[in-house]
This record gives sequence, structure tokens and C-alpha cells, in this order.
Amino acid sequence: MQTFELQAKSRTPDGTRKARAVRRNEMLPAVVYGHGMKPLAIEVPERAFLKAIHTKAGENVLITLQVEGVKLKESTCRIKDIQQNPVTDKIDHIDFMVISLTEKITVKVPVVLLHVEDAPGVKEGGSIDLVHREIDVECLPTQIPEKVEIDVKPMKINDAVHAKELSLPEGVKCLLPLDEVVFAIHPPREEEVKPAEEGAAAEPEVIEKGKKEKEGEEGAPAAAKPASAPAAGKPAAPAAGKEGK
Repeated sequence: MQTFELQAKSRTPDGTRKARAVRRNEMLPAVVYGHGMKPLAIEVPERAFLKAIHTKAGENVLITLQVEGVKLKESTCRIKDIQQNPVTDKIDHIDFMVISLTEKITVKVPVVLLHVEDAPGVKEGGSIDLVHREIDVECLPTQIPEKVEIDVKPMKINDAVHAKELSLPEGVKCLLPLDEVVFAIHPPREEEVKPAEEGAAAEPEVIEKGKKEKEGEEGAPAAAKPASAPAAGKPAAPAAGKEGK
């Protein structure tokens, strides 16, 4: 595990205004604690800290703190927390925890997939499901892995990788349940045909058929009614529109 040395200065924790002044000087307010020591407010160079967390170890990098004018009993630290400004996304504050190189710690390690495009399950249209992008592991500070790799190349649809199947370096223990699924390839999703759409497609035919039947009824000539015979002994009525002379 890579270590990175930071030169720090002690500071007086006098609230938000002082912290802003620290950041204006391209320093980051921080606190270091742990291993029985009283919390100590410090400030570290912003550029140096950003360089440290952009190594391969990321935020799991081990920090050797050298505080000006202060003798630390243990100088090796890990980053416990990074607080970022919700608006600017810049770092507001850092928590460093002093650790012992001979005591195991728990850290989160990122999961990295290899050869995804070569997996038969992916070629057949299966959907990949990375259930855990990070996993908690327990190990000595010097044994922290940079990442946990999963080779997807031989995997087919419905195949899965469980916690017990992860390949971890010696001395590193995964803290997930052994049967926990870390990664899987699911079958392709089938497009569902909604019943409403089927009904909507059939509806115009029904309406058209009904319309034609109605038109046929209206267009057919009415059946001629037989003329009623004149009553016996009475002359027939004259034709409409003609007057008898």
C-alpha cells in the first residue's frame, strides 16, 4: 500500500470564519484523532492533499502526517472523512484517523469489472447488474488492495458472482455474507404488449363495421306499403293536389 507524506500546521479551531481564511490561503482545515490522542486541529496544503487522493490507492491512501511544532505518538493516518461543499463541490474539511500498522482496519474497496464486452451473456443481450460497487474488507493497513477485480469474460446469462467467489489477496477478508451476490447477468428484458394497446388496435375495425351496417340500413329503400282499399260503398278519395270540378 502506497503512503504519502503531508506537511501540516496546527491551527486554532475558531469556527467558520477562520476556516474560510484557511481555505483562502490554499490550505484545507482538518482534524486528526484516534489511538488515544486528543483531537488536534490542523491545516494541510490543498494541492498536496489532492495529489495524495489521486494516487492508485484513492481515498484509502495511507498518510504520514508531519505537524509543525507537534510530536505525534503515531504519524500514520488514514482518511476517515472528507466533507465537501454542496454547491462548489470543493473540500471543506478532512478527518484523519491515526492508525497502527499492526492492527487490522475496515475499509471500502472499489469493485472493477474486466472483459465485460467479451462475456457471452452480454453478447446475447443480457443486462449486467453490479450489486456492490464497493465492498467492505478487513485487513492490515499495509495490505489494503487498490481494487477487487471480477473477470466477466466466461459469464453467461443467469450467471452470478457471490462474495465467497471473490479473489482477494492473502490477509484480506470480505465482510459481506458469503452468499451475497456481488455481480450478475440477467436475461434480456422482453417488451410487454399492453392489453389496452391491443384493444385500441382492434377498435377501429369494430367502429367501421358498425358504421357500414348503419349506412346500409339508412340507404336501403323503404318497403312499399300496400294502398288501403276504399271502404265498401264509398268513392275513392281524389288525388292530392287536384280539385274536383
